[in-house]
Amino acid sequence: MMRRKIMLAAATMAITALGITGCGSGESASSGTSSSSAAEGEAGGLIAIITPPLENPFFKAEADAAKAEAEKLGYETSVASHDDDPNRQSELIDSAISQSAKAIILDNAGADASIGPIQKAQDAGVAVFLVDREINETGIAKAQIVANNAQGAAAVAEEFVAALPEGGNYIELTGKESDTNAGVRSEAFASVISQYPNLVQVSKETANWSQDEAFSKVETLLQRNPDVQGIIAGNDTMALGAVAAVEAAGLLDQIKIVGFDGSPDAVEAIKAGKLVATGLQPAVLISQLAVQQADSFIRTGDTGAEEKQSIDCVVINADNADAYSLFALEQ
Repeated sequence: MMRRKIMLAAATMAITALGITGCGSGESASSGTSSSSAAEGEAGGLIAIITPPLENPFFKAEADAAKAEAEKLGYETSVASHDDDPNRQSELIDSAISQSAKAIILDNAGADASIGPIQKAQDAGVAVFLVDREINETGIAKAQIVANNAQGAAAVAEEFVAALPEGGNYIELTGKESDTNAGVRSEAFASVISQYPNLVQVSKETANWSQDEAFSKVETLLQRNPDVQGIIAGNDTMALGAVAAVEAAGLLDQIKIVGFDGSPDAVEAIKAGKLVATGLQPAVLISQLAVQQADSFIRTGDTGAEEKQSIDCVVINADNADAYSLFALEQ
């Protein structure tokens, strides 16, 4: 089946690519421990890491991985969150410029709103490497490294369809409209589910990537549409909010739920039988790649890769949940 091919391809990628490293979080600049790349050129200086809210385990994992990789390569780091606020993002980029950062690793706060600040950094000689989310422009960021959201979301949708062999009514929860990933995942869901006329979408609502908002939305939607058999969510945070609302309504045995991201809490929910599946984004690998390419650019003036880069996702379900580690599958 296509899903198994996807999982095998991604597993091969994980074996041949980078090892996964863990690290503690850091909110302020800290010194690296070595400079293994110094023989090829001059490494060192500040790499600024800017992400959405670190309360989300996905964003914390990518920030922690970027910090660990940068320090391993001999850089100082700063870690900060823009909280999905473009104005805060702009302030943080200005701060990185004023600190003479060598590079910025950025999970951005909007596909359009981020273009100006990234251009400002580029003009100031600070290279920007995007992770997780693309922007609607090329040629100003040195790299845009993202999970293959279309492939991953389509694979999750196949799991959703398989969990509802008799069909039924379903709800879709979407992410922030300003985030390109939200639209890509929703379109990929539809590309699969639309092939099954016995699956009927009774509501499509944004919960803005929020667990609390998802809980509230699902609670209300279940009152309006009591005959629901499935919920498909654009990320795990919303999926877990849906799980909580469905559980509170006493309907866990009747409603199948899937998410996307591969968060630890989602995997625990899969093991507990509350969530059917999630799409694992290799957040750690993506962050490590961004830092390695930043290091290459700082030392040589060349990233060694194309600007646009896509890394395949892997479906996590009850069959492989025990092999899960932080945003990765152990081999």
